[in-house]
Amino acid sequence: MLEFIEEDDALIKEHPYKFDPSYGYSLKQLLTVEPSDEPSDFDRFWQKRYQYAMNWSPRPTLRDLDRDWLGWRVCEIEYTSTESFPIRGWLLLPRSGNVRRAFVIGHGYGGRDAPDFNLPFTDAALLFPCFRGLSLSQKAPISNDPQYHVLHNIDDPTRYVIGGCVDDVWLGISSLLRLFPQVEGHIGYLGISFGGGVGAMATAYDPRITRAHYNVPTFGHQPLRLTLRTRGSGQAVRRFYRHNPEITLRTLGYFDAATAAKRIKVPVHFACARFDPAVAPPGQFAVYNAVPGEKELMVLDAGHHEYPRQAIQNNELMDQLNRFFSSL
Repeated sequence: MLEFIEEDDALIKEHPYKFDPSYGYSLKQLLTVEPSDEPSDFDRFWQKRYQYAMNWSPRPTLRDLDRDWLGWRVCEIEYTSTESFPIRGWLLLPRSGNVRRAFVIGHGYGGRDAPDFNLPFTDAALLFPCFRGLSLSQKAPISNDPQYHVLHNIDDPTRYVIGGCVDDVWLGISSLLRLFPQVEGHIGYLGISFGGGVGAMATAYDPRITRAHYNVPTFGHQPLRLTLRTRGSGQAVRRFYRHNPEITLRTLGYFDAATAAKRIKVPVHFACARFDPAVAPPGQFAVYNAVPGEKELMVLDAGHHEYPRQAIQNNELMDQLNRFFSSL
């Protein structure tokens, strides 16, 4: 299912950037971007990582903040991820009614300072983890600055921080199942930007996720991404690549959301932007294009940039997500 918008309306006419955040791609061209070549042991790498993560006991603990916000009971949560890394965040529970399903909600590279109260899932447990090194999960020696965080241990695929963040999703799901065993088979994932790319990698190898949504997902088609000027963490990787091309390509080959998306077997909803100064649209659409099965796409005018129709499109997106996850 595709929701198209008029070609002329999709482009942002005025912006402050010294480069074109649409990169000259038409919507038709974006829908033809294919994943890049992949390491021959891509599946073995991720299957081994998933099994390693499943051997960890997350031991989740909750602290009720005694707050009732828009019908939600607000709790702080902490659980243990791989390498004994403490992951902290929030858990929202419906003040009235039963927990029938659960969601893990991944954040962007700006981190997270509060849970989202506007999601339309009133019968669910909503887990908002802060990925390792960021926001509530800050811990040395990982920098909480996205431009340094994204480079942490990039010289070693087995220790690269992005893999640890995928582990954090998997152990978050394990935590939800410990707390609410009745949600087994009814677990969804939502992620934006950084959380979208991490979520694609997590979904590809975790059969416990049964539906997912990625909003302007990053880490798609890494070789192409390295050629496109952006802002933020993507540009930091490009700078590192210029001085360390072999190291960068070797590691990023295992952390390509589009390559992972080829393995996704569950229904996925996407919101991809035609204009984005932080996550180049060709990379976003590479992730969407790679999913072989059931998928839906909402095309946004822009990502990581304010635009006239933003509120209208955000409302439409909430309506689509409510419908898409209604069968979860």
